[in-house]
Amino acid sequence: MQSKQVVVVLFKVKPALVSVWRLLHRGAVIGGVDSAVHPRVVLENKTTSPLHCMVILKNWHFGLQENKPFGDAARPDGLTPASDRLLQQLQERQQELDLLDITFDHTGGFVNPGLSTNDSVNYINGKLSLDSPAKTDIGCEELGAIRAVDFLGSGYTKTVLKAALPQGLFVALKSVNHQGTDMRLCMEDFQDSQGCHELVSFKLRKEIVLLRRLQHPNIVELKGQCQDSALVGGITAVLEQGMPLQMIQLLQSPWEERFRVCLGLVRLLQYLSRSPLGSIALLDFQPRQFVMVSGELKLTDLDDASIQEPACQEDSDCLLQFPHRNFTLRCSPSRICEGLNEMRNLYNAYRYFFTYLLPHQAPPLLEPLIHQIMNSTGDLRQGINETLVAFEEVLHMYKSGLHLENLPPLITRDYAVLKGMRSVANMEYRCWPSYNQQGCVLSVHSAREAALICNSHPQCTSFSLSSEKTWTGRLLASFRSGFSHLVPDVNSAVYMRRVKASGAVL
Repeated sequence: MQSKQVVVVLFKVKPALVSVWRLLHRGAVIGGVDSAVHPRVVLENKTTSPLHCMVILKNWHFGLQENKPFGDAARPDGLTPASDRLLQQLQERQQELDLLDITFDHTGGFVNPGLSTNDSVNYINGKLSLDSPAKTDIGCEELGAIRAVDFLGSGYTKTVLKAALPQGLFVALKSVNHQGTDMRLCMEDFQDSQGCHELVSFKLRKEIVLLRRLQHPNIVELKGQCQDSALVGGITAVLEQGMPLQMIQLLQSPWEERFRVCLGLVRLLQYLSRSPLGSIALLDFQPRQFVMVSGELKLTDLDDASIQEPACQEDSDCLLQFPHRNFTLRCSPSRICEGLNEMRNLYNAYRYFFTYLLPHQAPPLLEPLIHQIMNSTGDLRQGINETLVAFEEVLHMYKSGLHLENLPPLITRDYAVLKGMRSVANMEYRCWPSYNQQGCVLSVHSAREAALICNSHPQCTSFSLSSEKTWTGRLLASFRSGFSHLVPDVNSAVYMRRVKASGAVL
């Protein structure tokens, strides 16, 4: 069989050519080729470029045979350097998943993954036995009957679809984003679609493991999963369906709803500081990592969570860096930056949530407590436990109406009360922030607080209270400038401002 020629052209200046020729005669190995045999060297002078050296070798000079791999492909294990790197990354991801299981076992994790979110809370509080029947997960068989109805969003790694269960309930299906940034970058580096799919899928696998280990009312509930064995890395997570957090919309909502978001976040961070896996840091702490479920904030992305606190030799190793502030914690005797994960989460909560949602339009009598929270978290003077105590105090005062103790007891005497009636053909006016964008609907603790609000609105002539309540148990009051007539309604009461003899509204 006639062997083919391999031509190597070296674009070098003349002294380099002499060195190449000497190496070839000495039997040097160039590019993995044994040149002990004498190749044929052709020197060419070209008018437009430096002197060229063309080295013409037979295939047998490389020790090769026809149609056989050579170079990296000829390695005994069949791997290339790129394959090595990909394999190493896959092994590192697997070790990360193994660490989660080892840590959970070591810390004596106690939450049964079959329990629902509410059940896990009761169990943590000692109100539920482990013998309770486990909730059935949605698996591959059940997924076959699920119908995708909407596209909810996608990111670097994952795609989320809204799907309908046969019972009419909706869930979120989270899977690998084949067109995402992570997949694209992996393909550019490794050119291995199967390996890249498996590598990118590890983030979703990690998230599933964490969702099974961490159960809290402010973490989305994992309802099931499916591992498609026909496709490497083809994994789908079935999650409680929520709506992406819209900060602009949230900024326009009543203070009570914004406080609820911040309170839920603080409760979540307090849980993460003492979770079954230890103290957990949310490294990619952004509003987009959360969703809203029936008015409650819930964490939905955990793939960038870290269960390890940094090691240290001195205090300077325990540095928390943010765009406008830096903090240094103490290095513990065990050479760990203890509390760093907790403080990282708390300050991110301050700069992404508290700053925008908490102070604005807060009830005036609660402002001193709110300012204390803002100052202590902004300077990291207190930890998450003290912060949660402060939030719970604000909630207690707001729900109980203790912040209204100084209201005049007879403030409602200037109003005529018509119980069991409801106004119709109302003349609405807008106020901000309102539960109704077309009118003025605010939450109040009692008729006294509603009267105080109506007195502060020049256009208000009446308000009504119904049986409808907010999440805190406060009443919803509708304020208006007038109405046409009244109709019977046992769940409503109308308060009309009395008119002076001069015709002016009191």
